[in-house]
Amino acid sequence: MPAVRSDAADTAVPVTTGTGPAPHALPRTDLLLLAVSIGGISLSAPLISATAAPALAIALWRNVMSVGVLGPYALLRHRAELRGIGRRALLLAMAAGALLAVHFALWMPSLRMTSVASATALVTTTPLWTILLMRVFGVRAPRLVWAGMCVAFAGVLVLTGVDLSLSPRALLGDALALAAGLAAAGYVLLGAEVRKSVSTTAYTLVCYATTSVVLLAICLVAGTPLAGWSGGVWWQIVALMVSAQLLGHSLSNRVVNTLGPSVTSTAILLETPGAALIAALWLGQWPPVAAYPAVALILLGLVLVARGGRR
Repeated sequence: MPAVRSDAADTAVPVTTGTGPAPHALPRTDLLLLAVSIGGISLSAPLISATAAPALAIALWRNVMSVGVLGPYALLRHRAELRGIGRRALLLAMAAGALLAVHFALWMPSLRMTSVASATALVTTTPLWTILLMRVFGVRAPRLVWAGMCVAFAGVLVLTGVDLSLSPRALLGDALALAAGLAAAGYVLLGAEVRKSVSTTAYTLVCYATTSVVLLAICLVAGTPLAGWSGGVWWQIVALMVSAQLLGHSLSNRVVNTLGPSVTSTAILLETPGAALIAALWLGQWPPVAAYPAVALILLGLVLVARGGRR
């Protein structure tokens, strides 16, 4: 059973070396699974935006449900490993879970303040923040990666300028989405460190359990109602967990070994136009014309980052 993972936090383009099979050797089955994965991930933001429940409550329950799905398997197959996790690895996994909670607590409300297209494009800047954080710790990125960062940040500036012209609330939503991308970068880096010695399943259970506890605390402090909605709302939250996490990122984990990190991570960037298209057709959220070039710049920059990371 593949590990359950988050949505926006895991759309990061891995800045790692490694190559997948040659294009003519790409398995058709895995390409189909990747397409299903992208579809599931793209449905995440529109579903959150459409669900008639507080954003923080949605974040909490989707994580609680994920722990409920992953927990029995992890406790059955990884019980000994969970008992033997070292203190350092445990604390890092919990810190990653706390950052993931911050990511959700920032990104999900942003979807109610700005457009799905803007929030999704801005939260996928996680790889850019990851590179900047890695540079702080002395890891140098190739020139193409830095060029991609410059292009992507130019797109960010254009997009936030467009949203400012719409309303200060939309600009605040952009800021929350960007901050969510930064929190996700910390989560990605801490998770990579933990997974050097801990299996993905064991790490994910500790991380998601911590995320659930932190989100519960945030909801209680904020006075967010955690129940009292119709059955349809609960089914939407279940659909969010299944589409974004079980089908979305679990399938991307499944195919990354055969398709390679560069192909997989670049394809996942299709989440932004996919989410924007679903939001436009389903919710009537058509972004302003001026936003399209900005989103295109962000995606182009992230593609350059992915190619540079592969080199």
